[in-house]
Amino acid sequence: MTDFTLHTLESAPDESRPLLDNSLKDFGMIPNLHAVMADSPQHLEAYQKLHELFQQTSLSVVEQTVVWMAINVEHACHYCVPAHTAIAHMQKVNAGLIESLRTGAPLEDEKLEALRRFTLKVVRQRGVVSEEDTNAFLAAGYTRRQILDVILGVAQKVMSNYVNHLADTPVDAPFRKFEWNPAVIAAE
Repeated sequence: MTDFTLHTLESAPDESRPLLDNSLKDFGMIPNLHAVMADSPQHLEAYQKLHELFQQTSLSVVEQTVVWMAINVEHACHYCVPAHTAIAHMQKVNAGLIESLRTGAPLEDEKLEALRRFTLKVVRQRGVVSEEDTNAFLAAGYTRRQILDVILGVAQKVMSNYVNHLADTPVDAPFRKFEWNPAVIAAE
């Protein structure tokens, strides 16, 4: 793995310091992902902005969790699966739903399962989703706006998942109890 620096407020490039300060205010710590991203102030700023924008989409907190976790598991992100597991628990997302997402198992809720499947189609097919699959997503009760919201979530997660793969970002202490192994993924 490439050796990346886990920046602190003191070691980060000048342009990254206010961004890391935002992380500290938002999370009570500087997540290791942000510490790695700080090498590129533009990358960290873009990631933080995409995160903020995705949280403002028409998707509910539970639906956002489905999108994030489906992508994290599909990309086998050793860092983001535990981090988003912790976040989902803090947001009071159903524990059974979280566990199904962590293992890639189909979701009991048909609408959420349609969201999970559509998100995976977008990721696996690089956005070239068939009209049939798109219509199934819309028939499940989602909208064209939510198609775009899913793509926003994919863009955000590509940034973090890929950084974590290249940097082998250490999982932060608060997330370690949710460590995850891609071997638990259910066959689809």
